[in-house]
Amino acid sequence: MTTVAIAYHSGYGHTEVLAQKVAEGVRDAGQTPVLLKIESASQDFAPFIDEITKADAVIFGAPTYMGDVSGVFKVFADATSAAFFTSAWKDKLAAGFTNSHSFSGDKAHALASLTILAAQHGMNWVNLGIAPPNVTAAERGPDTINRVGSFIGVAAQSDNVSPELSPPAGDRETARLLGERVAKAAVRWAAGASAAEAVASKAA
Repeated sequence: MTTVAIAYHSGYGHTEVLAQKVAEGVRDAGQTPVLLKIESASQDFAPFIDEITKADAVIFGAPTYMGDVSGVFKVFADATSAAFFTSAWKDKLAAGFTNSHSFSGDKAHALASLTILAAQHGMNWVNLGIAPPNVTAAERGPDTINRVGSFIGVAAQSDNVSPELSPPAGDRETARLLGERVAKAAVRWAAGASAAEAVASKAA
């Protein structure tokens, strides 16, 4: 069984809703999620870095504030330099999700920041893999999967209400599908690595 770490920050609870759905998707794929909630910029991130190092894949999550990931998440990202200097996360799988109040909010920039973080570590990015809905504006609603048409990762939108009410069902399901996709990819990736090692051993 593979393990998927989910490292995320949530300012008001809406991004945490997505993290929980991502974890549900990992479980639906028969794999093990490890939720790593970033509480503050002053916490000790060493245990989180260790958990990600042990995991087969990681899914990063952060709200989009002022067109980028939250400051608290950025502090965590900077702290991962401890793993960077030893290439501890090289060749792992990575993916990401974000959330903002507006439909745009420059969420693509926040997701790009997550991909760059993964690239800095030599990781392999798993995109969303869900085509945007081919429907009219009138048909596109809160239950629509990938309703904002993101490709790089989950880009959710939440109204200024309780996390129990928003993000809507379509965004939650999109997050679940990302978790399931990454978990299945991690299984294939691990199996391929084992097969490659076996071939290399025979060749030697």
